[in-house]
Amino acid sequence: MHGSRIESGMTSGHLRQRPPSRNGVGASCVALPAGPWPTLMDFLAERFANVSRQTWLERFAHGDVIDEVGQAITPAQACQAPGPAHTRLYYYRDVPNEPRIPFDEAVLYQDQHLLVVDKPHFLPVVPSGGYLAETVLVRLKRQLGLDDLVPIHRIDRDTAGLVLFSKQPSTRAAYATLFRTHQVQKTYHAIAPWRADLTFPLTRASRIQEAGHFMLQHEVPGAPNAVTQIDVLRVRGELALYALKPVTGQRHQLRVHMLGLGLPILHDGLYPTLTPEGQIDYAHPLQLLARELTFYDPVSGDERRFVSQRQLSFVSNES
Repeated sequence: MHGSRIESGMTSGHLRQRPPSRNGVGASCVALPAGPWPTLMDFLAERFANVSRQTWLERFAHGDVIDEVGQAITPAQACQAPGPAHTRLYYYRDVPNEPRIPFDEAVLYQDQHLLVVDKPHFLPVVPSGGYLAETVLVRLKRQLGLDDLVPIHRIDRDTAGLVLFSKQPSTRAAYATLFRTHQVQKTYHAIAPWRADLTFPLTRASRIQEAGHFMLQHEVPGAPNAVTQIDVLRVRGELALYALKPVTGQRHQLRVHMLGLGLPILHDGLYPTLTPEGQIDYAHPLQLLARELTFYDPVSGDERRFVSQRQLSFVSNES
């Protein structure tokens, strides 16, 4: 629901001490600000309106709510007034009866510092909302036993393709800086309608912001904050395979830019029409693929080039 707090399996902010994962699931973190709440339970109930008080009581009972030094908080302590403002609380959550997503990630490369994954459509990168165990991060932590594994960047759950993970906290910032300073050349492939009246290659530059619904973005007047280079690789009937190179990294940038050109990406469940929540069609994945990543490794100095082994399909909605 728009405006509600959705629980995430990722921690946020500066952690004094990062609790270990439990069965691949990292601890979530919430700061305890100064406020009018008479008890910690009241604060949690307001902060996470979509989580019942009974769920919190069960977490306390199982030792899944801990303080900054890793000590479990008891139900009695939880019903007392919170301590000093801006302390941190860690908690482990689960998703009861979470269905398995019937597609598997593939590890393409790993060394001491990096792990490169070829993600399937429909599988989220990190826990959020109703997705926890069925995410790339938790699956890999369980399979490989890498508790320090953290994604360096993200792609949408609907998008397939390359995701880079950091294995070492000591070198994580160096790789993250590459993405933050746009030193990584990204190439996506997409299948969308063909328009003979457009001249390619072209550059789409516009201003993108939230569209009034937390799931959607749109283009608005103003100084551009999103730039994408677009070219055509192949035309097949009324559809074409496009190469998309984002210069910036706005949320849903590629999907919004293609829609703005009158070229909505095939099987897009958000643009131009928002599909109701829970209606997942595994037979028709979004035809968007994070195809290639190229950069100079900040640790070794070597040029790195990774290419997804996945392919898109020209099969249309009517087939």
